[in-house]
Amino acid sequence: MENAYQFVVCLIMGIALSATCGFKVFVPMLCLSLGAHAGWITLSPGFAWLGSYPAVFLLAVATILEICTYYIPGVDNFMDAISFPVAVIAGTMAVSSTMVADISPMLKWVLAIVAGGGASAAVKIASSAVRGTSTVVTAGLGNSFINTFETIGSVLGSLLSILLPLIGSIIVICLLVAFCLFLKRLFLSWKKKTSPEPTAG
Repeated sequence: MENAYQFVVCLIMGIALSATCGFKVFVPMLCLSLGAHAGWITLSPGFAWLGSYPAVFLLAVATILEICTYYIPGVDNFMDAISFPVAVIAGTMAVSSTMVADISPMLKWVLAIVAGGGASAAVKIASSAVRGTSTVVTAGLGNSFINTFETIGSVLGSLLSILLPLIGSIIVICLLVAFCLFLKRLFLSWKKKTSPEPTAG
């Protein structure tokens, strides 16, 4: 019973973390690294290096560079294109590194790839769609706001995923829904602007 509870908690934590990788790739990995370094979470065998000083330093540098480059017009869309596979890999790693429950390695990696990689891919697709629509509708002027929203959401979702996994997963779902609603609003606004005015008969 205890192992089943640990399995569920680890899976929820990993999926919530992997989903936030769709917003920003390195923020959740940095939070995971800091959490492991501080002793808040236990990493599965083979991932102890994530809690080391070099890992914390390199992930911190990568996080700062990732956030800053998304504020550069034009570069943000390029980053979106090349970061998709990295986000999927990070999402897979988030699940596999936190899965400390006693399960078979095969099941662990299947869950990591399907649940972790799938969650990060879904959020990344939604995030890219919002940024692409914003680029068309606002000529890229609204992309800085989206980057800020993604960063805050990624930090908040990552911390809650580690400290309070269930609440963290709920927050991530709410952020994804908010993103989709924002995308719908942008699309309707763009459609209204581009649709021809009705002519008087």
